[in-house]
Amino acid sequence: MMLYKERMIHHASYHSTRSTALKHSFEDILLAGLAPDGGLYVPSHLPHLSPAEIMRLAQLPYAALAYEIIALFVGDVISPKELRNLIDATYASFRHPAVTPLVQLDHQHMILELFHGETLAFKDVALQFLGRILDYVLQKRSEKLVILGATSGDTGSAAIAGCRGRASMDVVILYPHGRVSEVQRRQMTTIYDNNVHCLAVDGTFDDCQAIVKTLFVDQEFRTQHPLGAVNSINWTRIIAQIVYYFYAAFRLGAPSRAVAFSVPTGNFGDIYAGFLAQRMGLPIHSLIIASNRNDILTRCLTTGRYEIEPVVQTLSPSMDIGVSSNFERLLYDLHDGDSVALAELMASLKRTGGFSLSPHVHQKLQQYFMAYAVDDATIHATMQQEYARSGMVIDPHTAVGVHAARQAQMHAGRDDVVYVTLATAHPAKFPDAVQHATQIHPALPRHLHDLYEKNERYTRIANDVEAVKAYITRLH
Repeated sequence: MMLYKERMIHHASYHSTRSTALKHSFEDILLAGLAPDGGLYVPSHLPHLSPAEIMRLAQLPYAALAYEIIALFVGDVISPKELRNLIDATYASFRHPAVTPLVQLDHQHMILELFHGETLAFKDVALQFLGRILDYVLQKRSEKLVILGATSGDTGSAAIAGCRGRASMDVVILYPHGRVSEVQRRQMTTIYDNNVHCLAVDGTFDDCQAIVKTLFVDQEFRTQHPLGAVNSINWTRIIAQIVYYFYAAFRLGAPSRAVAFSVPTGNFGDIYAGFLAQRMGLPIHSLIIASNRNDILTRCLTTGRYEIEPVVQTLSPSMDIGVSSNFERLLYDLHDGDSVALAELMASLKRTGGFSLSPHVHQKLQQYFMAYAVDDATIHATMQQEYARSGMVIDPHTAVGVHAARQAQMHAGRDDVVYVTLATAHPAKFPDAVQHATQIHPALPRHLHDLYEKNERYTRIANDVEAVKAYITRLH
């Protein structure tokens, strides 16, 4: 069987959500991450797959499917052979042969396990690929970057795993001191490669993210210290995540079977990838935003008002986010590519801490998404109930998604839709919460058996842009 179809090489172009004037190649936006005007890069044209093409893709194993999807966005900057090699190497490293296997909770509810990569989180699916393709392009250009990222827990370790030991880059990760789990922290701070730098910021994830965004729009600093992005502001993260929506839906009988996805949501990149899969032609019945108590997205969908509130710590720390960066991309789409209107909303957010959607845009948002917010007591009860019902041990973030899926299922009242909850992290990343709910202490996989025995290496740093600038300056 031929796994890879040779595609006609084409040119893919991108522009900022806040201005369509300048067009950029995939290679440019891969390295840049964030646009100079503070916007996020989006494709000038979103590929659309015909029903016949979707039927052909349904037969492919994961890596071959990933090539078919990702090639649509890369264009002519990387040869098909090199792209296939990068993708094959990425997914050969995963611990499960299906890469993202499905596990059944009940007759109408599945779990999509996205935690079989090196760092036990869904971020590995995209960041193992991103690290490889960044290294490939930088070596081709004989250039070096400082890969700069902020993490609420999982992005940092996955980015480090994808970028460690690569001579073409230093990787600098900002994380909120005292606000990630011990496993998440140790997966970052026990990596000793000389190009890895972990900064424990005295603040929240939103503070870390704000510092990263500030540095990306500081053109004078970036001229002296070229920066690359690993957060989901980098478009390459999004396109790699589109793949598993297609893969899961195909395994469940799509396009002839209705499939809904419930996604534990913080920065909105993961569920936005599902939205893109739907727009590309994949029949998705519904997309469910599953929030914890930091529920800016659920509130926006309910009221039409997007307004920042103080971030609170929860049992699902990777979702403790007040401003969902990738929501800007969705707003751009919902405004039919009106970059002026989008820029006005973002200016209002910066100036006043919020904005209101027009009735028309709010209605479109509600047509595409459902949303539910889940508190800590419900997270705990869901972990407890699922273990009692099926013997399934799930982490707190997945529990948010499971509860939201069950709420959506109950309100829909249909038995012809299969619900898929994205399991975004292995339960061993959050052993205290899991043990408290289930009395089961989830064991780390064999490759992380000595994680608690290793010495940690990190730098405590003030919640200050200038402090981070000074640290990066000292790297050169």
